[in-house]
Amino acid sequence: MKREMWTYPETLGRLNITGFDVEAKDGSIGKVDEVTYEVGESYIVVDTGPWIFGKKVLLPAGFIKRVDRDDDTVYVDRTKDEIKQAPEFDDDAYREESYRSEVGEYYSGRRPADADDEEREREDDEERVADRT
Repeated sequence: MKREMWTYPETLGRLNITGFDVEAKDGSIGKVDEVTYEVGESYIVVDTGPWIFGKKVLLPAGFIKRVDRDDDTVYVDRTKDEIKQAPEFDDDAYREESYRSEVGEYYSGRRPADADDEEREREDDEERVADRT
């Protein structure tokens, strides 16, 4: 089942994750600077610190894969490269729907890397079955 991009996973609840470390699939990207809880429009703002020269990035709430409450770490379902190539964070417009739409369009055209791997494996399996018949 596909999760809504701008909706937190149900397992997160209303936990305040501000200040938590953020881990992409392939490493650390910074700390949660801001959290929103608007229904269907939720996101986190991540301060990337030295990773992208102190810039911030906006990540839709649906990209949160899990939260480790013991280590204060948020794990997101994207790679560092996907996040780095996202539209540049706009301090003046990030709360506006037009900016979130731009970010949403960027990410909606990208599937998580493991989804691509799963798709390739499924296609390979289908080819093997077809070869046997």
